[in-house]
Amino acid sequence: MGINSERDLADFLITYTRDMAASDEDPGAILDRYFVPDFEYRNDGLVIDRQRMIDHVRPVRRNVDKEALASDEWAGAEIHEALVSGDRIAARWTLRTRLRRGRTFVAEIYMFGRLAPDGRIRRIDQISRRVEEPE
Repeated sequence: MGINSERDLADFLITYTRDMAASDEDPGAILDRYFVPDFEYRNDGLVIDRQRMIDHVRPVRRNVDKEALASDEWAGAEIHEALVSGDRIAARWTLRTRLRRGRTFVAEIYMFGRLAPDGRIRRIDQISRRVEEPE
């Protein structure tokens, strides 16, 4: 299940985001599907290793409105651009989700990365910007 095309990259962003936020599947198993074991992930300058990523999933899963996830209310990942060129990937996308307490979380994300030969992610560098949407 590697990333070999723009469609694969868009599918990854949608599926990975949903599974990490809402599934009951072990986060480590989800990471193994998409990332090499020694991946490098930098978000807004913060280096996130495997354990930190797994630890981050617990509060996300507690705070996300799972009923909204199951309905059409959850827009999830809206992919604006996805590019794959050899082992390099890039995407511009918006993450949008409703939280249990009724608030909506929206962020614009600009992501650049490198793939391993098997199509799993070796490195991601991304910048995100929280966006306030009108109620």
